[in-house]
Amino acid sequence: MTHIPVLTKEVLEYLDPKPNENMIDATIGEAGHALLLLEKTKPDGRVLGIDLDAKQIEHAKIQTGNFSKRVVLVNDSYANIKEIVQKNNVKPIFGILLDLGYSSWQIEQSTKGFSFKKDEILDMRYDLQDSLTAQKIVNEYPEREIIKILQEYGQERFAKQIAGKITEQRNIKRIQTTFQLKEIIEHAVPKKFQYGRIHCVTKSFQALRIAVNRELDNLASALPSVISVLSPGGRLVVISFHSLEDRMVKHFFKNKEKEGVIKILTPKPISAGQQEILENPRSRSAKLRAIIKNEKIEV
Repeated sequence: MTHIPVLTKEVLEYLDPKPNENMIDATIGEAGHALLLLEKTKPDGRVLGIDLDAKQIEHAKIQTGNFSKRVVLVNDSYANIKEIVQKNNVKPIFGILLDLGYSSWQIEQSTKGFSFKKDEILDMRYDLQDSLTAQKIVNEYPEREIIKILQEYGQERFAKQIAGKITEQRNIKRIQTTFQLKEIIEHAVPKKFQYGRIHCVTKSFQALRIAVNRELDNLASALPSVISVLSPGGRLVVISFHSLEDRMVKHFFKNKEKEGVIKILTPKPISAGQQEILENPRSRSAKLRAIIKNEKIEV
């Protein structure tokens, strides 16, 4: 499956990349957005691409091969963006993109258990150096912790029933695969709620992925650093895929605007149009927010 970057027209509109400007794609993935930025910043603009998944950096290297002299690729978390920029000396920065979604490759081919549609080992790590896996959470965390993860990160209404069934089943046999977990969740959710608009397993898998990769913690610690590395007049675009991320970005932007640090360019989040949703269903849940850093402001 080819990864299709979301909201490309809107990303270019709000980042407004110009010739010779340096940009950061802080979650470069398979470089779909980065290639567009490289085209717009010719002849000498550089793109710093960051990704926590080492495999994605390999993919990005292949995709951006024609622009290799203008691309710097770093396998790290965007939470460390300040140190990454200093170390690689890509300055000044006029635009930063944070696309918080995960890629089609990660779902379809990474074999890390991101999807309940494939029978794979329950892993869900972007960073294989990290010791925390989804398997560790479901087999070793106390039931109350699993409830908390499902409620907070998945907004799962049946969190208690699901956590109870997980605890019951892991006492019989270790839960190792996505299909094992899928079956457990399906048995925990009342029959009439199993076939709604989204599959009854979706929210639990989302919650585990967020917990394993500390996605909300990383976003919270990264946002101030992201603003700080932007040059005055520089722009930041964030694309989120669930309400927890979007809410965090919205509140952070509002606070920074009150402080006079930034100006919000999107009073309401931008969503994909019907045509894009038809062509790329995963764009359905994407929400884009953008800001510009005020001139003569140093954070």
